[in-house]
Amino acid sequence: MKITVPATSANIGPGFDSVGVALSKYLSIDILEPSASWEIMHNLGDIPSDEKNLLITTALKVKPDLKPHRLQMSSDIPLARGLGSSSSVIVAGIELANQLANLELTDNEKLAIATEIEGHPDNVAPALLGNLVISSYVNKKINYIVADFPESSFVTFIPNYELKTNDSRSVLPKEFSYKEAVAASSIANVAIAGLLKGDLNTAGAAIENDLFHERFRQDLVKEFSAIKTIGKKHGAYATYLSGAGPTVIVLSSKDKERLIQKEIEQLNLSGELHLLSVDTEGVRVRA
Repeated sequence: MKITVPATSANIGPGFDSVGVALSKYLSIDILEPSASWEIMHNLGDIPSDEKNLLITTALKVKPDLKPHRLQMSSDIPLARGLGSSSSVIVAGIELANQLANLELTDNEKLAIATEIEGHPDNVAPALLGNLVISSYVNKKINYIVADFPESSFVTFIPNYELKTNDSRSVLPKEFSYKEAVAASSIANVAIAGLLKGDLNTAGAAIENDLFHERFRQDLVKEFSAIKTIGKKHGAYATYLSGAGPTVIVLSSKDKERLIQKEIEQLNLSGELHLLSVDTEGVRVRA
């Protein structure tokens, strides 16, 4: 049995901690034979290979007496880059428990567990459900809408360095004035309305006018300005930080993706460049 979970891009400008989209990079877990203890085979660097792995700690929160198995883990979602690597593992761990214990959890139940573990639903919701997900988590109550993302390309630059979420959050202000909060939320409203209507020109302008977090974080990602300039030059809808960064995404029409990709490549930046698309399935299980 194989469990597959997509990467995610959260915030998308002003949708801070509440908006995310599933993208075409993946974590895969192959469930092998039962074992005396948990064993995870992987080549993902310095992460645990036993019950201390986030995958297993999550599964055991769902079902503490879960029978141990040998597992094979593979992933092309880079760690601490703003593409939801930990969220994908959390969603996979919940599904692991669901499958091994035949729990028959609903999507709502899975999302409630994942959000409680992660603290907010912006990454775990699209990892679980696919597509674009707009969500809120207030007083431990989750509300969400799943919608199709307008046809577009995600030209994605992933720097070779990590940017921990805690470090990225440390540059954010502790509070906004009432006037700033109204302005920031109105921009977010237009961004979401534009995405839901399929008006990427209007949505893109609002995405780039975010007041919640990007103006404070952009200086942490030295590549951002040059990539955004290329996006502007070629008429991209928007350039934004994925999650807490440092990954930078240029949202463009399909016919411009190769041109934007080629010009970013010419910058000779230290990192990887990918053309990603929306994953519409979310977590999936295959025999």
